[in-house]
Amino acid sequence: MRRDISMSNVAESQCDDPRIDMKLIGPFVDSTVNVLKTMAGINPIPQAPRIKSTHEAYGDITGIIGMAGDNVKGSFAVSFTEPCILKIMSNMLGENIDSLSGDVSDGVGEITNIITGGAKAQLAEEGYTIGMATPTVISGKGHSVMHVSDQPVVVVPFETDVGPFFLEVNLVV
Repeated sequence: MRRDISMSNVAESQCDDPRIDMKLIGPFVDSTVNVLKTMAGINPIPQAPRIKSTHEAYGDITGIIGMAGDNVKGSFAVSFTEPCILKIMSNMLGENIDSLSGDVSDGVGEITNIITGGAKAQLAEEGYTIGMATPTVISGKGHSVMHVSDQPVVVVPFETDVGPFFLEVNLVV
């Protein structure tokens, strides 16, 4: 059974690890929904967050970006299944994209950057100063995603009409 959560109550979800401040996750969820609705006409529905237990990616292509600031550091990743990212990129580019290509990889990097930028702006309103690195894109079934910190990684699955994708947030305050 799927449990839909709104962006505003991500902070109240059931990730019980005391090292995680779930209020830091909400801006990434909000930004993701905004970016994909606006740029790709996709309506992503966030599901209940959980702690990631392995380094294996949930999707077929992943954008990851490091972040560091005076009071927070870590990384953010977004991992798309192939059908999901192909539809997103087709919508964004206005043409049929039917395979993972260099254009798709570039698009995943740009989506990663824009989502992180939106979350960065929201976190700045809460007093967090964050600088962003250049995103890296990794693809292939079963690829690994290594985050900056050894703190737990929070995964927020999303459902769409064209398949799932997954956010991974790893922040240390």
